[in-house]
Amino acid sequence: MSSDSERFAEAEDGGPQPEKHCGHGRGGMGEEVKRKEDQRFITGRGNYVDDIKKPGMLHCEIVRSPHAHARIEDIDKSRALSVDGVVAVLTAEDLLEHDLATMPTLMDDTQDVLVNDKVKFQSQEVAAVIATDRYTAKDGAEKVVVDYDVLDPVIGAENALEDDAPVIRDDIEGKEDNHCLDWETGDEEATAEAFEEADVTVKEDMLYQRLHPAPIETCGAVGDYDPGKDKLTVHMTSQAPHIHRTLFAQVSGIPEHKIRIVSPDVGGGFGNKVPIYPGYVVAAAASYVLEEPVKWVEERSENIQSTGFARDYDMTGELAATEDGEIQAVRTDVLADHGAFNAVAQPSKFPAGFFNIFTGSYDIDTAYGTLTAAYTNTAPGGVAYRCSFRVTEAVYLIERMVKVLADELDMDPAEIRRKNFIQPEQFPYESATGWNYDSGDYEKALDKALEMADYEDYREEQQRRIEEDADKLLGIGVSSFTEVVGAGPGKSCDIAGVEMFDSAEIRVHPTGNATVRVGVQTQGQGHETTFAQIVAEELGMDVDDITVEHGDTDTDPYGLGTYGSRSTPVAGAAAAVASRKVREKAKAIAANELEAAEEDIDWDRESGEFHVAGAPDRSITITEIAAGAYMNHPSSEEPGLEAINYYDPPEMTYPFGSYIVIVEVDRETGEVEFEKFVAVDDCGNRINPMIIEGQIHGGLAQGIGTAMLEHVTFDDNGNVTGGDFMNYLLPTSMEIPEFETGHTVTPSPHHPIGAKGVGESPTVGSPPAIVNAVVDAMSHGGISHVEMPMTPDTVWEKLDEAGLAMDPADNIALEFDGQRSDGTADD
Repeated sequence: MSSDSERFAEAEDGGPQPEKHCGHGRGGMGEEVKRKEDQRFITGRGNYVDDIKKPGMLHCEIVRSPHAHARIEDIDKSRALSVDGVVAVLTAEDLLEHDLATMPTLMDDTQDVLVNDKVKFQSQEVAAVIATDRYTAKDGAEKVVVDYDVLDPVIGAENALEDDAPVIRDDIEGKEDNHCLDWETGDEEATAEAFEEADVTVKEDMLYQRLHPAPIETCGAVGDYDPGKDKLTVHMTSQAPHIHRTLFAQVSGIPEHKIRIVSPDVGGGFGNKVPIYPGYVVAAAASYVLEEPVKWVEERSENIQSTGFARDYDMTGELAATEDGEIQAVRTDVLADHGAFNAVAQPSKFPAGFFNIFTGSYDIDTAYGTLTAAYTNTAPGGVAYRCSFRVTEAVYLIERMVKVLADELDMDPAEIRRKNFIQPEQFPYESATGWNYDSGDYEKALDKALEMADYEDYREEQQRRIEEDADKLLGIGVSSFTEVVGAGPGKSCDIAGVEMFDSAEIRVHPTGNATVRVGVQTQGQGHETTFAQIVAEELGMDVDDITVEHGDTDTDPYGLGTYGSRSTPVAGAAAAVASRKVREKAKAIAANELEAAEEDIDWDRESGEFHVAGAPDRSITITEIAAGAYMNHPSSEEPGLEAINYYDPPEMTYPFGSYIVIVEVDRETGEVEFEKFVAVDDCGNRINPMIIEGQIHGGLAQGIGTAMLEHVTFDDNGNVTGGDFMNYLLPTSMEIPEFETGHTVTPSPHHPIGAKGVGESPTVGSPPAIVNAVVDAMSHGGISHVEMPMTPDTVWEKLDEAGLAMDPADNIALEFDGQRSDGTADD
């Protein structure tokens, strides 16, 4: 027998991990169970918002502004209304009649649903055309005539804060500038003193460029108001159905129990589907007014140009250190572009998200950070794009600065990290900015990554190429990151005033099967498998006998949704605790069935059975107990076998890892090729290694896109020049190398199953590793930084700056008498 706290065995690498069993060895924690949900996806039986069809359903097309900054003088609907099949054209004036003209953002700002007065970014929603089919709606939208008085746009946070910059948010009473907010953390005086006394200080400016999550499925909604029941149902692409229902109730004034949000299969989210968008509100409002279902699904360019962006942090980092590389202080200053509205998607009390974690994996005495945010004539956002609320920016800052310091001191980047790591015996550890790290063994993860990467051999090869003036330079990048995930706790984390707990409800049916309902919503993370594995582990059931349901506010318990790697740390904990409640009741039923005293009943996790102490042959499983719960329950217990848990985490969890990237940089073209890509992660106790592996591979691919390709760009007029897949470049299989992954296991001491979360770690840890590698290839030429995305022209310019570039003319083959200079025939 083993208790809950004793069920983790020692892994081969010396770290604790779950035993490979579940009751009868059928799919519990630690087993590579195939994803239950994949059957419907790979056979084309997924059910997405655009698959929803309702009798009499109308279609919505949004009229969007071609200008970034303009006052609306007039909107002429007449030509659109004359189009056969157009049912209605809605403007802000129509919505005002129903008090639906504005909606709250997630950060206490107010945003127009349809523009009432002044356009504040290109592609902002101006009007909505409702028609009998989508093509007719689009025809009608093209015939809406809008008279604009074009104003000077403000692009870029630095420009926005100039004294003579046009004021964007003149809708805010008394607003005379574009300043959005200020934020600070840490000890300014102590940090300044440390810098004054330090042997060595380094400083670097760096931009984490504006990105878009670009999920495969764009945003969409089907509003369906039933006047007979006086109930509004909205099928929508939502990562957080329950909080969206609460916000819908606030916007519409409809009582919350009269609103049902259904989030069916979601084709990726990555944070993009956390905010409420005007299209959602328009579809719901149109259905409410017209009393017919109304569908809105955006196009790809609309998704990139108008929905929540990520990053856009212009950062300055500084480190103070001793001569031998001991980091004493870190200081940072950030200029943040928030777009036209303060609509960042993060906990209400954290205006800079969890950027406080910019001290990283290091034992640093003092730190100080400041941030200023500005309004600009760009789409609002700041979503947690596959990261936990600005952790990605914080990790990028500290991991780049450690590389800068290593180069300044001529120290090995791995050794300087090893010298400054928080040590295992220091946990739980409070950082200089007040974060309470739960557990970690950073050196172990780094050592494993170094070994997998053949680090020393590549260092020798790098030096050889430098000495031989090779055509291709070798760069080795290291990133040892710590992430903070699993928001709550409710005492400090909320969204729109709702504390960030999460939930699970378990019902074991008389036949011995179980239904698990959770408050989080999957967008590809494998919830239907992993949550079933948690319950199977806790109850000794077969994973195939457990069905997981989610995404329906009428049937699922209230939860705050999936983002910031909350699923396993919060909802996974809720599922484990709810399972234990079921197991405790099952114990009483087992005693009744086995005709023994309850205190004589023991639970054996390995066999997944209850048995009588001292009589192992007298045993019974949960499946066998289930019938007794409904047909032969003890007089001291109510019938049934079910439980619910709302889990408010006591603290967040801190997954970590070490990534090593080895690149070749072509001195002639600036092209970067990946030679080796090693990722070692520690997410605490692992539920399904196969799903973890898939999550890491996907996140690393997105990290490559961030570092090498992606950037939402604007011209001086505020036109989005990176607003479609012709100009916003995503990584494909051609850009993705083979990944080598490894892991260590350091359980979270306060989590019911010791799990930490992993889905976002690869996008957090990989960009600094990649940039560090490219910089490392050129650091002997004095290069300390290359801005992302590191396109070939950007890299070549840095090579040229360092005197390392090769003249392309040197390698042009000369033709002579049909022969090339190398003697080969000319085609």
